[in-house]
This record gives sequence, structure tokens and C-alpha cells, in this order.
Amino acid sequence: MRPAALTALILSATALHAAEDLGLILRRVSEEAEVFRVMAPRIVARETLRQKARKKRSRFRLRVGEAALKPPPPKYRTRLIVSEYSFSTLAEAPEALLEVRQVVSVDGRKVAGSGKARETLTLGLLNNDDRAKKRMLKRFEKLGLRGAATDFGQLILLFRRTNLGRFRFRIDRRERLRDETAIVLDYQQMEGPEALTIFEGRRAVHARLEGELWVRASDYVPMRITVRTEQPQGGYTAVHEGRVDYASSKYGVLLPLEVVYRKLIEGELLVENVAAYEEFQMFAVETVIEFPSEESAAPPAAEPPSP
Repeated sequence: MRPAALTALILSATALHAAEDLGLILRRVSEEAEVFRVMAPRIVARETLRQKARKKRSRFRLRVGEAALKPPPPKYRTRLIVSEYSFSTLAEAPEALLEVRQVVSVDGRKVAGSGKARETLTLGLLNNDDRAKKRMLKRFEKLGLRGAATDFGQLILLFRRTNLGRFRFRIDRRERLRDETAIVLDYQQMEGPEALTIFEGRRAVHARLEGELWVRASDYVPMRITVRTEQPQGGYTAVHEGRVDYASSKYGVLLPLEVVYRKLIEGELLVENVAAYEEFQMFAVETVIEFPSEESAAPPAAEPPSP
């Protein structure tokens, strides 16, 4: 066999093997996403959110000498919000899973007892009371967090089987994460509704995404999802970056461990949110999980591996 033909055969076999691996990975990821969709609204957790936001620069400030030749270093304000945290839907949009919170404390100031906050959150979810859910959403919006990115915890739902056809995937490399080997996939949203909502004051920014999907090499269970999007803002480009780390739980569902969100303009940090999750508890267990049929799912777009 000629060298060129042998090389072509090897590349073809490599591409076929990679495509098979990609299919198996996405099947497992979509199954975990479906479990999350059903089980996550029955889980409550403690969320500790730390925000670092740049203060607005003073418009008039006298500066002399060398200091006048360069902008002053940015100053930041920090916030600490502790909440009881879960997921739910509204009757008007039953397919859209939302983060819901009952705030316990703001910057060390107690708002409600943790037990009472968890009870209020749980009752609002169990009673399927849209009014209570909307009140919780509005209370959180009124805290004055700058550039509060919401609905990160359920980012795994991007990769439900019925959504896979909206993305292009490519197996990129292997990495170590939490003492385990992870396979890292690149993904890019090609179609469908914008998947991320970021609140800028009264304005909501909706964005399409690209990023990385990290899965455990041994069983393809998702471990990390990163997102990145760019949006024009005031003549500049705002970069939004996010990361969600997931881990298996005793309840048989992946749950978020940590969510990190950053907004940068021209390389300067404007906002950083870091949320950690603990004290998970299930308050309802009666459920039946049904996976969408293969026929109802559009096939994902895959890029061929590089030679």
C-alpha cells in the first residue's frame, strides 16, 4: 500500500473513532441533562454569592504629574449574598427552568433565618405558586447586584437531546480536573434561542454561547461547562465568561458545586460573581424520568478532527 493511501486510511479510521466517541459522550451528557431537568426542582441548597464590581470612576478629579498620564487604578465594591437556592418553572413557560432564591443575608445583615428561608422556598415550590416564585425573583433583582448573570446553575440543560442539533461539537484535548482525567469538547451554538441572560440595570442581554464541555474520561459524566460570549457596549466589546463545575450527588443527579461569572471590557474586569453551593437536600422524590426518543432529537453538528 502506498504511503499516501495508508495515511488517508489512518486519518479516516481516526475520524470514525472520534465520531463514535463524540456520539457516546453526547448521549451520556444528554441523559444527565434530562435527569437534571426532572430532579433539580426537588433539590434545595445553600448558595453563597460573592460579587466584586468595579465602582464608577469620578468624572472630575484633579491629577498632576505622571499620575495625570495614565488612568487611575479601578476600585471595587464587594457584596456577599447568602440564599436558599433551587430551580423551578412558571406556568407561563413550563419548559424554562429558572433559578429561585430566598435570601438569608446581605453583606452580613440577616434578612431571614436559614430554616425559615428554606421552608418558605420549599413551600413556594411544592405548592407550585407562581406568585411566590415571582416575588422571590423580584426580591433578588432588587438587591442592586451589578451585572447579575442568572440561570447558570442549570447550564447543563443546554445539552438536552432535543438541543444538541443547535450546537457544533469537537473533541479537543484531555485535562486533569479534581484529580480525574477529563475529555474537553469545544462547542458553539449555531442556532436556536439565546441561552444566557445577563441583567445590566433594567436591560436584559440575551446571548448565544460558545465554550467548553468537560466530561469525565471514564464514564463521560459532565464535570465542567464554560461559556463565553461577546456583546457590543458603548463603542467597546463586552466579554462575558462563565464556568460551572458539577459533581454527582447522593440523589442521583449532577448538582453545581461552583459558578463563576466575569465581565470584562477592553481586558479590564468590571464584574466577578463567584457562587458556591452546599447543604443539598431533596424535598420530594416522586418522579418518573422519561428520555426524549431518538427520532425527536436533531443530530448534533460535529467538526472533523484535525489531522
